[in-house]
Amino acid sequence: MRLVDLSRQQVADLRWIAEPDPVLDPPFPSPVIADPTFLPPESTPTGDWRLWAHSLLGLHAYRSDDGRSWDRVATVTRNALRAQIVVHDGFLLAYEKTRSFIPFGVPWSSHIEARTGTDLEKWSQPVTLLSPSQPWHIRGRSAAVSNPCLVPMPDGHWRLYYSAGLTRLPDCGFDEPTYIGVARGPGPLGPFEAEPQPMLGPDDGPASLAAGAVKVLAVADGWIGFQNAITWDGQHSGSEIWLLGSHDGLSWDVLAPVLQPTGSGWMATHIYALDVRDTADGPRMYFNARDGYHWLRGRERIGVAFPAV
Repeated sequence: MRLVDLSRQQVADLRWIAEPDPVLDPPFPSPVIADPTFLPPESTPTGDWRLWAHSLLGLHAYRSDDGRSWDRVATVTRNALRAQIVVHDGFLLAYEKTRSFIPFGVPWSSHIEARTGTDLEKWSQPVTLLSPSQPWHIRGRSAAVSNPCLVPMPDGHWRLYYSAGLTRLPDCGFDEPTYIGVARGPGPLGPFEAEPQPMLGPDDGPASLAAGAVKVLAVADGWIGFQNAITWDGQHSGSEIWLLGSHDGLSWDVLAPVLQPTGSGWMATHIYALDVRDTADGPRMYFNARDGYHWLRGRERIGVAFPAV
């Protein structure tokens, strides 16, 4: 089974099952390891699994023989987070670049940049793909664009789906992205021009507090998007993964819930950003989840999920 061969409704009918234990814990002293992006063995030069994720220390590269037990092999860059790996004329690693994760409370400033390479070990100098340019990219003194999702279009141009703006999660003490936007460019390195209005925002679909992020994939009859929508129930924030569907990749309908917090354990309160791909073993999703609300107490780990067969 491959997602690319299914219709939107067939993907919506899948039931995703997360393995009970995380596959990756945060590196000391960071309380989080988050926002995974990965490649299966058939896509790597060395025939092993590769994954990139960030901690408070920077953006790290990992390898694995089985996709479950991971070894950290490098820190690609400091002050970077929310990456996406793309296979195109070699490899492209896009991510959000900021000044620093700490101290907390300082204005956030970030842009999206990318590096290219041929062996997943050595990377080019970064190229800026997108900087904050629209009013909804900015909140007060903070300006943010993040969560790159580069997607090739049938006509040869590329879309850059991305998150922008910041919304405070009162019970967690940190911010999550308010909007999801789209920018267009002639190739994966741009230059990209952002559409003037956001594609998704608070109160669109399942999001009641902030839009979070989206991973967009082409399927047999259009497009699907896996969104980690940020919610607020009057007392607590939350984040769940939902499946969206679209005929054009711009106007979206909510199709089905995918993964929800469990209320206890390492997935207790929030399920955040993800990467999902077809592999030789079938569709696979890596995601990060949070076990508590406030950043001083909660920890984030990475897990893996598969469609039930």
